[in-house]
Amino acid sequence: MKKDIHPQYYQAKVFCAGCRTTFTIGSTVPEVNVTVCSACHPFYTGKQTLVDSEGRVERFRRKYGKVSSDVSVAPETSSGVA
Repeated sequence: MKKDIHPQYYQAKVFCAGCRTTFTIGSTVPEVNVTVCSACHPFYTGKQTLVDSEGRVERFRRKYGKVSSDVSVAPETSSGVA
């Protein structure tokens, strides 16, 4: 192997912002920050959690969550034509 071409290898600390856990991995950067890790990801845990930092879910629910009761559907009338 050639000398001085490989990056520095660290035992990096990983910090998860979702569940506030830390663990170590091998990496080329000394510290890693992630939003969701395997300890809190719904695929691995089987629990559904929403990570919504900008209020998009609430805005969607306000816009599409309730159908207004003002809209009435007129019953179809038969014209008697066969």
